[in-house]
Amino acid sequence: MPMTTNELYLQAYDEQLRTDAETPSALSVTRWGPLRLATFAGGLGFITYRDLGGAVAADMPGLVSAALAHYGTDPEIDKVEWKVRLHDASPGLPEALVAHGFAPEEAESIMVGPLGGLCTNAPTPDGFRLRTVTTEADVRAMSAMADEAFGEATDTRQADALLARLARNDGMELWVAETDGRMVSCGRLEPVHGSDFAGIWGGATLEAYRGRGIYRALTAARARSAMAQGKTLVHSDSSEFSRPILERSGLLKVSTTIPYYWRK
Repeated sequence: MPMTTNELYLQAYDEQLRTDAETPSALSVTRWGPLRLATFAGGLGFITYRDLGGAVAADMPGLVSAALAHYGTDPEIDKVEWKVRLHDASPGLPEALVAHGFAPEEAESIMVGPLGGLCTNAPTPDGFRLRTVTTEADVRAMSAMADEAFGEATDTRQADALLARLARNDGMELWVAETDGRMVSCGRLEPVHGSDFAGIWGGATLEAYRGRGIYRALTAARARSAMAQGKTLVHSDSSEFSRPILERSGLLKVSTTIPYYWRK
């Protein structure tokens, strides 16, 4: 029986976007069993894997404990994310994470689809300008605006991490929409080397400017940039705000991801 489009997209996601493709900007990556323990600028640990190698529920506490022990040796780490995907075979993992001090955040939809669909019917609203940002002042302003959009305090370490990535020239692009000299929406483009994919990440729009087509236009601009680099597919972990926009552009929800965070 032929695979459905959803199944084909999920297969491409698992084969092309797991492990190395998730951590191109990591400061370091350590293997422990099936786990990849990445360290990023800004004090973030990130745990991912292609699969858990057939681990059963009784194995999960040991995996979680070992991962935390690894990060416990680095005094700079004050936050660790374990990226859980609900289509993985991981019995007992949520319970083991919670027992070790991790807390789940809001579930996100894993969206996959053709880049071309993001480019149609997405005009830039009148009075707005879209552009990439590269200077320190612009990156810090963009990061502060994103924190404001998410209702969070300004975290200068996020800007520091983005600036470090730009300095490494790993292909990431930072895009903003602005009006009257003020940034009101932003997002990252992350082409995945050696794959058909580009990632659309970090979408944030100030509340007063939502519902005007700004996010859609900014997404289209990033998609066009990715297509110019030879990419054909897009992936994104989407909130319930952005998911319907991506669905209207032809992307499909192939699974769900839940970030679990441990904080010092």
